[in-house]
Amino acid sequence: MTARRKTSAGTPFAFVLTFPPQLIEKNRSSISKSPMRLFVKRPLVALMMMICIALAIAIILPAATPVQAGSPGNAHSPDTDLAKAEKYCVRHGGEVDVRAPYFNTNADPENWFRLSGERQFCKFTSKKDGSRIHVLLSTLYSDKPTLAALAYYAEVPYGGSCNGNPGSCYCSQLGGTDLFGGINLNGGGWVQKSDPIDTALEACIFPDMSSIDSWGLTYHSAGIIRGRNLAKALRYPNPYAAK
Repeated sequence: MTARRKTSAGTPFAFVLTFPPQLIEKNRSSISKSPMRLFVKRPLVALMMMICIALAIAIILPAATPVQAGSPGNAHSPDTDLAKAEKYCVRHGGEVDVRAPYFNTNADPENWFRLSGERQFCKFTSKKDGSRIHVLLSTLYSDKPTLAALAYYAEVPYGGSCNGNPGSCYCSQLGGTDLFGGINLNGGGWVQKSDPIDTALEACIFPDMSSIDSWGLTYHSAGIIRGRNLAKALRYPNPYAAK
């Protein structure tokens, strides 16, 4: 192989490469004898890599795929637990209430504003005085601690430091809320229009989405039981009880 260098004033170096005829002829002869060797190896390696990746995905993906609620692999789906909770409510003397959220319940009923969704509560009514308490079905049936159940058991004294509805004030004191749209004159609640007594229920909802009605919590803080003593109905036992 030889190289010729051309230079001129003010121009960069440039190289021109030439190869001996013997080397060119030798390489040409080698390629003509095995023309496919250069083109077979790389596609074969790529194919093997694709097969390995496919096998890895087939093995790993089923193990990483989450079980969907209600699928055969999930024995404790929401629908199954809800059906069990309904039976549990009735078995303990309660009645299942299906309620929907409404805004503007301080206005005439024709001006109430229906919001999305609905929830099922277990309603306990006292045979002695007709008082009631409502607890969300999922809260009643949970065997794990919920904020609503703990608030009921704790019986934290009402501070009485806010103006307005004492039940709503006590709910806020505990860290929950029964307000729809914050503090306003419109009002809101969980409505069952067929219930003439608690048509718009003030349910105290906590950050973990557990709930007991605000007045039931407020009365219980003063040692007054409405509807039923939930200590004998909640699946999660009282952690504050003397042992």
